[in-house]
Amino acid sequence: MQEAQTPPLPETDEKVGADELKCPVAGAAAEAVATPEGNDTMPSIEELLKIAELKAAENHDAWLRAKAETENLRRRAQEDVTKAHKFAAEKFAAELLAVKDSLEAALAVEAQTAEAFKAGVELTLKQLVAAFEKSSVVEFNPLGEKFDPHFHQAIAMVDAEQEANTVVNVLQKGYALHERILRPALVTVAKPKAA
Repeated sequence: MQEAQTPPLPETDEKVGADELKCPVAGAAAEAVATPEGNDTMPSIEELLKIAELKAAENHDAWLRAKAETENLRRRAQEDVTKAHKFAAEKFAAELLAVKDSLEAALAVEAQTAEAFKAGVELTLKQLVAAFEKSSVVEFNPLGEKFDPHFHQAIAMVDAEQEANTVVNVLQKGYALHERILRPALVTVAKPKAA
Protein backbone atom coordinates (compact mmCIF):
# COMPACT_ATOMS: atom_id res chain seq x y z
CA MET A 1 0.00 0.00 0.00
CA GLN A 2 1.13 3.46 -0.79
CA GLU A 3 0.92 6.17 1.80
CA ALA A 4 -1.00 9.28 0.80
CA GLN A 5 1.30 12.21 0.49
CA THR A 6 0.18 15.61 1.63
CA PRO A 7 0.97 18.49 -0.72
CA PRO A 8 3.52 20.96 0.60
CA LEU A 9 2.17 24.15 2.22
CA PRO A 10 2.70 27.35 0.24
CA GLU A 11 5.29 29.70 1.58
CA THR A 12 3.92 32.75 3.40
CA ASP A 13 5.27 36.22 3.90
CA GLU A 14 6.06 37.34 7.41
CA LYS A 15 4.35 40.70 6.70
CA VAL A 16 0.71 41.07 7.72
CA GLY A 17 -1.54 43.36 5.64
CA ALA A 18 -4.41 45.58 6.82
CA ASP A 19 -6.94 42.96 5.67
CA GLU A 20 -5.44 40.34 7.95
CA LEU A 21 -5.54 42.64 11.00
CA LYS A 22 -9.35 42.68 10.83
CA CYS A 23 -9.37 46.41 11.60
CA PRO A 24 -12.51 47.88 10.02
CA VAL A 25 -11.13 51.41 9.66
CA ALA A 26 -7.78 50.25 8.34
CA GLY A 27 -9.53 47.70 6.12
CA ALA A 28 -11.86 50.37 4.73
CA ALA A 29 -8.95 52.74 4.30
CA ALA A 30 -6.89 50.10 2.52
CA GLU A 31 -9.76 49.41 0.17
CA ALA A 32 -10.40 53.12 -0.34
CA VAL A 33 -6.79 53.97 -1.24
CA ALA A 34 -5.72 52.17 -4.35
CA THR A 35 -3.31 53.26 -7.01
CA PRO A 36 -4.49 53.51 -10.60
CA GLU A 37 -2.48 50.39 -11.42
CA GLY A 38 -4.55 48.47 -8.85
CA ASN A 39 -1.79 48.17 -6.26
CA ASP A 40 -3.00 48.69 -2.72
CA THR A 41 -1.01 51.05 -0.55
CA MET A 42 -1.25 51.67 3.17
CA PRO A 43 -3.13 54.91 3.86
CA SER A 44 -1.37 57.60 5.79
CA ILE A 45 -2.26 58.56 9.34
CA GLU A 46 -3.97 61.71 8.04
CA GLU A 47 -6.15 59.67 5.71
CA LEU A 48 -7.05 57.24 8.51
CA LEU A 49 -7.89 60.20 10.76
CA LYS A 50 -10.07 61.74 8.05
CA ILE A 51 -11.92 58.44 7.57
CA ALA A 52 -12.38 58.07 11.35
CA GLU A 53 -13.68 61.65 11.60
CA LEU A 54 -16.16 61.00 8.78
CA LYS A 55 -17.33 57.83 10.51
CA ALA A 56 -17.64 59.69 13.84
CA ALA A 57 -19.63 62.48 12.17
CA GLU A 58 -21.89 59.87 10.55
CA ASN A 59 -22.45 58.13 13.91
CA HIS A 60 -23.09 61.49 15.62
CA ASP A 61 -25.66 62.39 12.96
CA ALA A 62 -27.37 59.00 13.39
CA TRP A 63 -27.41 59.52 17.17
CA LEU A 64 -28.93 63.00 16.79
CA ARG A 65 -31.63 61.61 14.50
CA ALA A 66 -32.41 58.77 16.93
CA LYS A 67 -32.54 61.26 19.83
CA ALA A 68 -34.91 63.54 17.88
CA GLU A 69 -37.15 60.59 16.97
CA THR A 70 -37.26 59.47 20.61
CA GLU A 71 -38.15 63.01 21.70
CA ASN A 72 -40.92 63.14 19.08
CA LEU A 73 -42.31 59.79 20.26
CA ARG A 74 -42.25 60.99 23.89
CA ARG A 75 -44.02 64.22 22.92
CA ARG A 76 -46.68 62.35 20.89
CA ALA A 77 -47.27 59.92 23.77
CA GLN A 78 -47.67 62.85 26.17
CA GLU A 79 -50.17 64.49 23.79
CA ASP A 80 -52.10 61.20 23.56
CA VAL A 81 -52.27 60.96 27.37
CA THR A 82 -53.42 64.59 27.60
CA LYS A 83 -56.12 63.99 24.97
CA ALA A 84 -57.22 60.79 26.73
CA HIS A 85 -57.68 62.71 29.98
CA LYS A 86 -59.38 65.61 28.26
CA PHE A 87 -61.84 63.53 26.23
CA ALA A 88 -62.30 60.54 28.58
CA ALA A 89 -65.95 61.38 29.20
CA GLU A 90 -66.77 62.00 25.52
CA LYS A 91 -68.70 58.75 25.01
CA PHE A 92 -70.61 59.14 28.27
CA ALA A 93 -71.38 62.80 27.54
CA ALA A 94 -72.76 61.85 24.11
CA GLU A 95 -75.08 59.34 25.80
CA LEU A 96 -76.31 62.01 28.21
CA LEU A 97 -77.30 64.36 25.39
CA ALA A 98 -80.42 62.26 24.71
CA VAL A 99 -81.36 62.52 28.40
CA LYS A 100 -80.99 66.30 28.31
CA ASP A 101 -83.07 66.51 25.11
CA SER A 102 -85.86 64.51 26.77
CA LEU A 103 -85.86 66.76 29.84
CA GLU A 104 -86.00 69.88 27.68
CA ALA A 105 -88.85 68.40 25.62
CA ALA A 106 -90.80 67.65 28.82
CA LEU A 107 -90.37 71.22 30.03
CA ALA A 108 -91.40 72.65 26.64
CA VAL A 109 -94.90 71.16 26.86
CA GLU A 110 -97.16 73.81 28.41
CA ALA A 111 -100.35 71.87 29.14
CA GLN A 112 -99.02 68.78 30.89
CA THR A 113 -101.02 66.18 32.78
CA ALA A 114 -99.49 64.50 35.81
CA GLU A 115 -99.69 61.08 34.12
CA ALA A 116 -97.97 62.28 30.93
CA PHE A 117 -95.32 64.06 32.98
CA LYS A 118 -94.68 60.91 35.04
CA ALA A 119 -94.45 58.79 31.88
CA GLY A 120 -91.94 61.25 30.40
CA VAL A 121 -89.81 61.20 33.55
CA GLU A 122 -89.83 57.37 33.57
CA LEU A 123 -88.74 57.30 29.92
CA THR A 124 -85.97 59.80 30.67
CA LEU A 125 -84.82 57.69 33.64
CA LYS A 126 -84.65 54.63 31.36
CA GLN A 127 -82.46 56.63 28.95
CA LEU A 128 -80.19 57.61 31.83
CA VAL A 129 -79.93 54.02 33.11
CA ALA A 130 -79.07 52.86 29.56
CA ALA A 131 -76.34 55.53 29.34
CA PHE A 132 -74.95 54.33 32.68
CA GLU A 133 -74.92 50.70 31.49
CA LYS A 134 -73.12 51.57 28.25
CA SER A 135 -70.46 53.39 30.27
CA SER A 136 -70.19 50.61 32.92
CA VAL A 137 -71.60 52.74 35.73
CA VAL A 138 -73.16 50.26 38.16
CA GLU A 139 -75.69 51.15 40.84
CA PHE A 140 -75.72 49.24 44.13
CA ASN A 141 -78.36 49.26 46.83
CA PRO A 142 -76.99 47.42 49.91
CA LEU A 143 -80.22 47.15 51.91
CA GLY A 144 -79.97 44.12 54.24
CA GLU A 145 -76.28 43.50 53.48
CA LYS A 146 -73.41 43.54 55.95
CA PHE A 147 -71.84 47.00 56.33
CA ASP A 148 -68.67 47.33 54.22
CA PRO A 149 -66.72 50.57 54.64
CA HIS A 150 -65.28 50.17 51.14
CA PHE A 151 -68.76 50.46 49.58
CA HIS A 152 -70.91 52.10 52.26
CA GLN A 153 -70.82 55.28 54.29
CA ALA A 154 -72.68 54.99 57.59
CA ILE A 155 -74.25 58.16 58.92
CA ALA A 156 -75.95 56.62 61.94
CA MET A 157 -76.35 53.47 63.97
CA VAL A 158 -79.94 52.62 64.90
CA ASP A 159 -81.69 50.04 67.04
CA ALA A 160 -83.08 47.35 64.76
CA GLU A 161 -84.17 43.74 64.68
CA GLN A 162 -81.45 42.84 62.17
CA GLU A 163 -78.06 41.48 63.05
CA ALA A 164 -75.46 44.04 64.19
CA ASN A 165 -73.62 45.96 61.45
CA THR A 166 -76.32 45.20 58.89
CA VAL A 167 -77.53 47.98 56.58
CA VAL A 168 -81.00 48.94 57.79
CA ASN A 169 -81.80 51.88 55.52
CA VAL A 170 -80.28 53.25 52.32
CA LEU A 171 -80.54 57.02 52.09
CA GLN A 172 -78.55 57.27 48.83
CA LYS A 173 -77.64 54.45 46.46
CA GLY A 174 -73.98 53.89 45.67
CA TYR A 175 -72.34 53.86 42.22
CA ALA A 176 -69.22 52.21 40.86
CA LEU A 177 -67.34 52.54 37.58
CA HIS A 178 -65.40 49.39 36.62
CA GLU A 179 -65.03 48.29 40.28
CA ARG A 180 -63.99 51.81 41.35
CA ILE A 181 -66.40 53.48 43.74
CA LEU A 182 -67.78 56.74 42.36
CA ARG A 183 -69.97 57.32 45.39
CA PRO A 184 -70.44 55.05 48.41
CA ALA A 185 -73.99 54.23 49.46
CA LEU A 186 -75.19 56.46 52.31
CA VAL A 187 -76.67 54.10 54.91
CA THR A 188 -77.82 53.61 58.47
CA VAL A 189 -76.55 50.51 60.26
CA ALA A 190 -78.02 48.26 62.97
CA LYS A 191 -76.50 48.73 66.45
CA PRO A 192 -75.14 45.74 68.32
CA LYS A 193 -77.70 44.51 70.82
CA ALA A 194 -76.98 45.29 74.46
CA ALA A 195 -75.98 42.29 76.54
